[in-house]
Amino acid sequence: MPPAADAQHVRVAVTSLGAITAQGPTVADLWEGTRRGHVAIRPVRHLPMDGYRTRLAGEVAEPPKPDVDVGYPAGWRDRALDFLLTAAQEVLAAAPAVREAVAPERFGIVVGTCNAGLISGEHWYRARMAGEPADPRLALFVPPQALAEALAGAYDVRGPVLSIDTACAAGANAIGYAADLIRLGLADAVLTGGTDALSGVLVAGFNSLESLSPEPAAPYSRDRLGLSLGEGSGMLLLVRADLTRALGLPTLAEVAGYGLSADGYHATAPHPEGKGAARAIRAALRSAGVRPEEVRYVNSHGTGTSKNDPAETKATKLGLGDAVKGALLSSTKSMIGHLLGAAGAVEGIVTVKALEEQLAPPTANFTEPDGECDLDYVPNVARPLEMSVAISNNFAFGGANATIVLTRRRTEPPPAPDLDRVVVTGLSALTAAGAGLDGLWASFAEGRSYADSDRLCRADVDVNDFLPAKQRRRMDRLGMFAVIATRLALADAALPIVDGNRERVGVIFGTGIGPMESMERFARPLFEEGPRAANPAVFPNTVYNAAGGQVAMHLGAVGPASTVTTGHAASAGALIYARDLVAGDRADAMVAVGADTLTDTVAEAYRGLGVLSPGSGFALAEAGVAVVLERLGHATARGARTYGELLGYGIASDGRGAGRWDPAGGGMERAITMALDRAGLAAASVGGVWSSAAGLRSADEAESAAIRRVFGEHAKVYAPKLLLGEPMGAGGALNAVLAAMSLRRGHSTGPALITSSSLGGTHVAILLKEI
Repeated sequence: MPPAADAQHVRVAVTSLGAITAQGPTVADLWEGTRRGHVAIRPVRHLPMDGYRTRLAGEVAEPPKPDVDVGYPAGWRDRALDFLLTAAQEVLAAAPAVREAVAPERFGIVVGTCNAGLISGEHWYRARMAGEPADPRLALFVPPQALAEALAGAYDVRGPVLSIDTACAAGANAIGYAADLIRLGLADAVLTGGTDALSGVLVAGFNSLESLSPEPAAPYSRDRLGLSLGEGSGMLLLVRADLTRALGLPTLAEVAGYGLSADGYHATAPHPEGKGAARAIRAALRSAGVRPEEVRYVNSHGTGTSKNDPAETKATKLGLGDAVKGALLSSTKSMIGHLLGAAGAVEGIVTVKALEEQLAPPTANFTEPDGECDLDYVPNVARPLEMSVAISNNFAFGGANATIVLTRRRTEPPPAPDLDRVVVTGLSALTAAGAGLDGLWASFAEGRSYADSDRLCRADVDVNDFLPAKQRRRMDRLGMFAVIATRLALADAALPIVDGNRERVGVIFGTGIGPMESMERFARPLFEEGPRAANPAVFPNTVYNAAGGQVAMHLGAVGPASTVTTGHAASAGALIYARDLVAGDRADAMVAVGADTLTDTVAEAYRGLGVLSPGSGFALAEAGVAVVLERLGHATARGARTYGELLGYGIASDGRGAGRWDPAGGGMERAITMALDRAGLAAASVGGVWSSAAGLRSADEAESAAIRRVFGEHAKVYAPKLLLGEPMGAGGALNAVLAAMSLRRGHSTGPALITSSSLGGTHVAILLKEI
């Protein structure tokens, strides 16, 4: 399913902006404070700060209370979601014509975050520890996808609704992916950005790493002492540029391109030579068709830590080459702190404003130069600058890097990519049926059920068989499952990772509930004993992309890297994201890996929501599943065996809000129809549907109704999760593995349709056929 030829020249405009930060509740506040070099890092008021290296952060002074019903439990609010809603309100209020002109089905959302609904989760977990009642609906607002789906419900958005959690690179990654959705014809307008809020868990974690500065952060200065944390949200409205012109709306800037990469080096520290970050910069410039000498301003990651600042300086030099001498750099974090998943979005907004006003904002708190940081960082005072191209860099835990290219009044369009078809060449699955593909197929074919008396299906995998103790010393089970599944899938594809190809092989990790095992291991002692109990060895694994980072570190695949967190549809989201990166020549091969693991706390949260009970037919599972996707030309050249071609996909949302879906299956029907249309197939040609059904009656009936409307009453439907359990974010990839095996083994003929749904009404449909 290569995108239509004309889609490659679609330009993506930034039409309006919204932000809430320590500078104030609007974009105007953010820009005015930033351009003046005003430092809004001050003593924190809403959290106890005893026992930490600092009492300072970029705190939002007045917590917002958006007048939007998102289904909060009575008397409860989550700061991260409230920040997101506040920034989104400002964006949409500034461009009402877009909402009027673009149908809800053509409107999308991509939200980046690091901690998501951590505050809601903490409230629920503390009550559980104390033996007190807590509203089970709090658990709905914990995962990243809940933020995106709550926003979709608030504004009736029914196009692609997605969440990205590449930690501190998430906001930039979200903006880049949102632009892709428009270029690929999946949406006409996308509301995108990021959000995160300060919490005791967050502060304790960074404090345990000894990375917090007792004074406001002073990036690039010789006497810098560390980073300052911050909170807030930044949101941008991206619109197809021709539509913006037709509506008479301003184009503040264009998202010309973006780049992703993995360091594959360390869980928290950047590669000291900046090699991974430099690859993201170069990839972004290539995708935008921008020459290094055109880049006049760089909004740097600029945290103020001893390792990050020199590494980023080297990365910028490698990424821009000699042209770096003509560029100005500055760190927005020096004024508002590090907003984690919101950082890339807010700093992207500052970059848009810099282009608009032809002004390079300063790096505040700058004292004296550091010999290792020898570029022009615009010390303390903004500087006029003629520019049409700027970039914004964000680099994260787990070695995930993202760079976005923003332009203003630049006439050259981004180049058309070298498109190719995408084939499946490798599979793996760690499930209750074991770690072998033959055992998985036998379990499905024989109708074996694996649920225990508690309706749980634990993966039957001995990690000792795959990872020696030394390798897994700093890994949780989620990371182990991701590494093992990826290794097995690459072996199945006969695709070794070597020096000659590692930069052209990437990993998209999909997870629905994320690192709950590590989060509990880190948080419980903290809640019981206070900050001194914070474990710096565990904290890096509490970010959602940690497992993807482990894959890059252990296996050496350092091409494009991201983590998608689309609830129970996360691995399906990873598949389609990986597919587009391969098709567009950003990689020769991508591994889409989905994983989620069970803990007693996870099971209790599902029970509280009423979906895990002995009579429900629904069982909760854990799994690690991986699929290798390759460009057809690359696979053919190396003589690879293929399972089939990934033809096309569709994605749609019900727009009902967190934990809600359309009982009539409207969103799923649109996703299926879109997949068929984009693949150029008639419904009658589909040989079988690999259904998302998992025993949750109301959700299963909604999907079944959608399938009947598209295929009629006699469609061949397979429902493997009724046997193997619902492996949360790994379910879509599990269905894809079984569908591919079915085609290979002659069990089914004709294209296979794979469906996957979150429990918040986000639906993905993927078509796979023999080749």
